[in-house]
This record gives sequence, structure tokens and C-alpha cells, in this order.
Amino acid sequence: MASTADILGIHHITIVCSNAQRTIDFYTQVLGQRFIKKTVNFDDPGSYHLYFGNEVGRPGSVITFFEWPGARKGNPGIGGTHHFALIVSDYNGLLQWKRRLVDMGIEVEGPLDRHYFKSIYFNDPDGTILEIATPGPGWTIDEAPDALGTEYREPPAQMLVNNRDEARIQAETWPEPVSTITSAMALSQGLHHITAIGSDIQRTQAFFGDLLGMRRVKMTSNFDDPTSAHWYWGVGDGRPGTLITYFERSPSKSPRVRMGAGQTHHFAFAVPDEETQLVWREKLVKAGLRVTPVLDRVYFKSIYMNDPDGHLVELATAGPGFAIDEPITDLGRDLKLPPWLEGKRGVIERELHPVTAPQWHPVEAR
Repeated sequence: MASTADILGIHHITIVCSNAQRTIDFYTQVLGQRFIKKTVNFDDPGSYHLYFGNEVGRPGSVITFFEWPGARKGNPGIGGTHHFALIVSDYNGLLQWKRRLVDMGIEVEGPLDRHYFKSIYFNDPDGTILEIATPGPGWTIDEAPDALGTEYREPPAQMLVNNRDEARIQAETWPEPVSTITSAMALSQGLHHITAIGSDIQRTQAFFGDLLGMRRVKMTSNFDDPTSAHWYWGVGDGRPGTLITYFERSPSKSPRVRMGAGQTHHFAFAVPDEETQLVWREKLVKAGLRVTPVLDRVYFKSIYMNDPDGHLVELATAGPGFAIDEPITDLGRDLKLPPWLEGKRGVIERELHPVTAPQWHPVEAR
């Protein structure tokens, strides 16, 4: 068997929403994401599957939603995702985002110092926790590049004190209204990290570090709960866009995730191609995991498994990409169905309520 190639980084995250149009409006008009694909859940073709990302839908920039109309609100917990983060270029851009969101009536927490980056937090209309984070200063602020993730790093005491200074934090914002998304604010770099919740951090290390071959780049504590572990895994030097992080929580004190609107259905890592994916599948099956057959998602091929706490994890190929069934200029314009569902288009379209998205304009042109 050929050796297993490295995972490339995050491919996408898929979340449950309760109202497709409301989700489209928020991610395009509030956050400036491009609506890159309007299709259906291939496993439940009576419901939408919506894709957002950068201009071309590069893996690592993609946020997708299954619409479950009228779904009850879910709750984070063990076996689920706590939040996901998007990259902004610098601290000024972060402050501009805070001002823009607050002026739009969205409650924002932060900016908070996360030692390795600075960030703000807010919720989408279904309650999903979103974070916008700066790229740095990075992991080497308290460890040498060749020693990342090898020793526990105590959260700096002064940072914890500063993060409790609510008056200072509330006052820290951009001085002027931000009516349009500037190039400094553009979220086109994609996802910074995904943070999930587990019950045994060593077992999580065995899964992501030992089995999936990701590099542990930091062992620290949850800065909002310093008694619990928070570990980070990434690719290479742990660059943003490759990072999965886990909070460790005790099953005796924390509930399991309750799936529903606002909760992550699964997240995916990218692998280079189908051949690599098959090698990974063989390795995972030999390790005793239950792994799905390769599934054709048109824009990529996928296999699925569960992490030790039951969270659904996907390995998806980097291609062929979102331009396979419509030109880049027209992404997200029309309802796209896989070939095996085209014969049912009439029935499917009657079951779906119409949705619209604004015409895409690159941020630089605004």
C-alpha cells in the first residue's frame, strides 16, 4: 500500500440552518461571502444544501448549510462543534468588523486576546458561534518552531486579567461607521480554525495526531475556563486554515451536543485526490474505524467517519471544484442537481421554496 499523504488542511464545515433565505442574506450581505452553490442535500434531496466561500470556493474557504426548515435550536456539547473562525488580515480589520456588526445590531464579544491571535465573537441568525481572528502573532510567541505543541503552555496571567476588563473591551472599536466591507476586512482567506468539544484530550490526540497525522501545535487551557484543556492540531507550521482545536470537558458536568439549527453537522479536511483518499480509507478501516464508502459529492469525493466522541468527520478531495457544472462567473445562480437527480428536478423544485442571492462583486471593487 502506498504511504498516506498529508492532510492539506480544512476543506469545509457544514452547519444546520432553519431558514435558507435568512442564511443567504446573513452570509452574503453581512459577512460578504460569495454564494457559490445552490443545490440539495444529496442524501435528502427535498432540502437545500447551500455553499458559501471565497470567489472560487477554494477548499478551506467553504461554509455550507443543510436547511432543516423549522428545526429546533441545537446546543453545543461533547461530540459537537463549539464554533468556527474566519481569518481577517489584521487588527484594524478586526476592529472594523466589530464596528460594522455592532452598528447592524449584532451583539459582539471582544476583541479578546487569545495570545496567538486576537478575535471577536458573535452569532449567526440560528445561533452558530462565529469568530473572526487575526493570523498572528502565531504559535512561536511562546515556543520555538521545532518544539510547537511539545509542552503545556500556561495562559499568561495578565492576558486573562485584560480579557475580563469589560469596559476597556467594549470601548475598543473602530472610530467611524463601516458601511461597506473594505479590502482590509475581506474574509476571503477562509477559515482560521474549527473548535470542537471532546471528553478526553489524550484520546483526541490519538485520533488527530497519531491516526490522521496532524501536528499538535499547542497544548494550553481554555482561556475562558483555565481548568480545562485546549489543544490545537494543524498542518505544517499550523498555519490558519489547517487548524482543528478541541476543548476538553467532563461528561459528568457537560451534556452531549444536541443537534439542531445552529449546530455543525460535520467538518471536512482536504486530501489531494481520489487515490490518496482511498489510501486513507484503507488505513482508517485497518485502524478499526467505521468508514463510509467513497461518496460522489460532484464537487469533491468524500468519506466519513467519527471522532472518538462521535463527531462526524469527512475527508474530501480538493477537486474537481465548484466550476464543474457552471462557470465561475455564474456560481450560485441556478439550482444545480447531481446527474442522478436530474430526472426528479420538477418534483424537487416544487418541494423547495425559492431563494435569491445578491449579485457577487469582489470586495476590492466595492
